[in-house]
This record gives sequence, C-alpha cells and structure tokens, in this order.
Amino acid sequence: MLLIGCSQSTSQEKKSYQTHNEETAQNDFVDSFLSQIDRTSKFIADLDEIQQRDTLKAITTYSATSYFLYKGQPMGYEYELSKRLSEHLGVELEMIIAKDINEIFNMLVDGQGDIITYNLTVTNNRKQYVDFTLPLNFTHQVLVQRKPSNWRQMKLHEIEQELIRNPIQMIDLPVSVRENSSYRERLINLQNELGGTIDIQFVDGNLSTDEIIKKVSRGEIDYTIADFNIANINASYYQNIDIETTVGVMQQLAWAVRKTSPDLKNAVNQWLESQRKETDFYVIYNKYFKNSRAFTTRAKSDLYSKEGNRISEYDEVIQNNADVINWDWRFLASQIYQESRFDPKEKSWVGAVGLMQVMPKTAISYGVKSNNLTKPTNNLKAGVAHLSFLNEYWHEHISDSLERVKFILASYNAGHNHVQDARRLAKKLGYDANVWYENVESCMLLKSQKKYYNDEVVHYGYCRGEEPVNYVKEILERFSYYTQFIELEEEAASSS
Repeated sequence: MLLIGCSQSTSQEKKSYQTHNEETAQNDFVDSFLSQIDRTSKFIADLDEIQQRDTLKAITTYSATSYFLYKGQPMGYEYELSKRLSEHLGVELEMIIAKDINEIFNMLVDGQGDIITYNLTVTNNRKQYVDFTLPLNFTHQVLVQRKPSNWRQMKLHEIEQELIRNPIQMIDLPVSVRENSSYRERLINLQNELGGTIDIQFVDGNLSTDEIIKKVSRGEIDYTIADFNIANINASYYQNIDIETTVGVMQQLAWAVRKTSPDLKNAVNQWLESQRKETDFYVIYNKYFKNSRAFTTRAKSDLYSKEGNRISEYDEVIQNNADVINWDWRFLASQIYQESRFDPKEKSWVGAVGLMQVMPKTAISYGVKSNNLTKPTNNLKAGVAHLSFLNEYWHEHISDSLERVKFILASYNAGHNHVQDARRLAKKLGYDANVWYENVESCMLLKSQKKYYNDEVVHYGYCRGEEPVNYVKEILERFSYYTQFIELEEEAASSS
C-alpha cells in the first residue's frame, strides 16, 4: 500500500514508516477499545449448551439490511441467515438486540448471546478477544459525502470538482463514525498514512450505518465512511449522496463467537461452507444489498420499522379491538398476520373470510352480518368476540393466564373440542394437561395418528395437530419480534 502525500522514498522506507505508524495507531485504538472489554470473562457456553437449552441467541442490531420489521414480518440479511443457521443446528432462534452497537462485543463476551450475526469487519485487533467465522462477504470502505445542493442542474465535471476524490483532501475534514467501529480504526490508520489529522467525530452507538448515512443526506453531518455494500444500497434511495471515493482495501465481513466456543465456530463454518454451494445464499444477499427497488419501497413505507412505529395499515382498528379483550394489540396483530397477512379480502378454501379468517356462521352467531366480513371493523368484531368466548371457556380450565392464551390460540385454529381431546390424552399419557409446550402440544400432534385419534378418551377424532402447534408457536414468536420493534404508546412517551 502506498502512502498518500509523502515525498519520494524507497519502497522499504515506505513500508517501514507505514508499519510503524499503523502499529502505533492500532495500539492506541486497542488500548482505548479493549479497556472497555473484559477479556477475562469466564463465560464458556458452547454448542452443547446451546443445544441443551434448545435456543441459539444471536446478537445483531436494527438496520435497513440486518434486521427490521416490514408489513408485520421480521426481515433482514442477518435475520434470514440466523434463522437458517438455527434450523440447521436444530434449535430455536432468539434475536438479541444491541441497542448500542459500541457494546456488541461486550454483550457477546458477557454471555448475553452466543454469536454476533452482524457483518463485522475482520481485523487483527478484534481477533484478540473474539473468534471470527469464515467470511460471509467481502467489501471495502468508502467515503459517504453529500453532492452539491444544486447537483441536478450541474454538469458531471462540475459536480466532481465539488467532491472529495483523493483521500489527502480528508485532512481536517469532520468525519462522523461510531466510536468503537472498524470505521474509526480505518480513519486512525488513514490519517497516519496521510501524515495529517482527520477530525474524527463520534455519533451515538445506537445509530446504524444506514442512519448515519441518512444524516449525511439530510445535512446533519458532513461525512462518514461505510462499507461499500451498505453505502451502495443506501445510495439508491438517498440520491444526493456520493460513495465513489474509496478509503480502504478489500476486507472480510464475518460473524463472531467467543473464544470459548470452538465447537460453535466449527459448526457455523461447516454450515457456511455448505451454504456457499446453495443458490439461496446469494439470493438472500442480493435481496438486501442489490435489490434497490425493494429497498426504496421499504424506506418510503410507514410500515417499515426503521421509519415508523406501525405494523399494518389496520393498527388502529386492531388496537381498539384488543382493548375489548385486554390484550396487547401487538399480540392480536401477530395472530391476524398468521391468519391473513393483513389481507382483508383473504378467503380460505373452507370459506373463512377476512383479516381474522372468520367463518360466516361464526360471525352470525356473534351478531355480525356475514355478507360484509371483508370490512376490517366487522371482521375483527366477530373474531374478537370468538376470542372472548374462548377466553371465558378456558378460564374455567387453565388458571395461568400465560398458559391460557396458548390454549385460546390453539382453539381458534383447531376448535376447543380438539384441544380438550389433547388434554385428555395428556392426562392419560402422564403429561401436564394444563401446560401447552412439550405437554398438550405433544398430544395434539398425536391426534393425527390412528392409534390415538381412536383412543377412548378422544371424543372428536382425527385432527391434523401440526397446524395448531405451529399456529401457537409462530404467533408467539412473531409477537416477540413485534415487541422488539414496535413500542406501545406509553413506552414511546417515556422514551421520548
């Protein structure tokens, strides 16, 4: 690598000078950064413990590419790959959010999660306290700057004259980055290469790279640097930013595990090697980093969690009806997504209609006309009335409210008579008939087998038990995502 802005010297002198200054800068960075990390942590959970607890805890952060909510569905590059990894390992996935990205390594070392599933730049400094997986991608860092305010009226060469094109021009420029990011590390090395000082300014650790880029676009800060793949997809939306000035060499992007988790690291690496042979691996990458149209559509939508506090366009009517049964409206929204994906015109093959997939006869029984169930207010009135009935019904049988709601959901999907069959089977087979997970749900699955649906304690015969089992699991899982992304009004008020 050539030093920029230095007088002529031999290549050996250049190499010696650069190595000395980069080592000095890196040591200063390491001393500052690692002083905040407890590298003596004795937390040693590895793959066997993850499999015993049946949950992979993946640490990531909210961003326009990593993890977000859009139209009621959790999405993101890291989220999708984390989901595939957990399925490969045969465990559930729990996403752990680093609200302050500066703390993401501390969270791993302290045992708050098992793996950082966030595109981390691999550096020798970071290797001192975490182990990196095989690289998922490669990228280089670029300067993100704003084009002149009247750039649309300017000729290309006129725009070029106004922009930073040589890194030597960055001396004394204010460049804003997160304090403990690889971007800061790159700037420290760059200013030593340049033989001058860059005005490195720090932004809050809870800002994603996408949000920092937005600040450049809006004129709130002047410059930042970012990985090219992130900058490039954001430039498709923020058309007044320029990302053509390279400030770094090609680098590896990878995930990280604790040094005390060698088995997990090996398992992830084996999985990554197999994924690289799959087309889907590259399709998922392109979905978030190459599909500029989809990115722009999301960024403009108020149903995108990075831009608004909404799940669907029916949030208000859902909130009003959730109050009727004293439910968290996000929980009801999760059920509605499961039923119809928020499509009021959805109609099933058995005749169920609308947001909550209400059968016309059911609607009539609750005093709701069946000829207009595609209207959200009518549909939710009938659906919530049925939930209210089920709540009263199960209140007589299940005292624990957290357990009761699982039986309510299963009954909404399969009918309370089939769920009672499963409870009777549970009692007969030695399970706890008042607990859903690993007890009644196991017996629900048995109701699809002849030996069990013909059992004397089973009064309502065959049931494809996999459907209510998945129904309950997926609604509760989605609700947990909603609580991460969507604040209740009182929460939003207290945090503002």
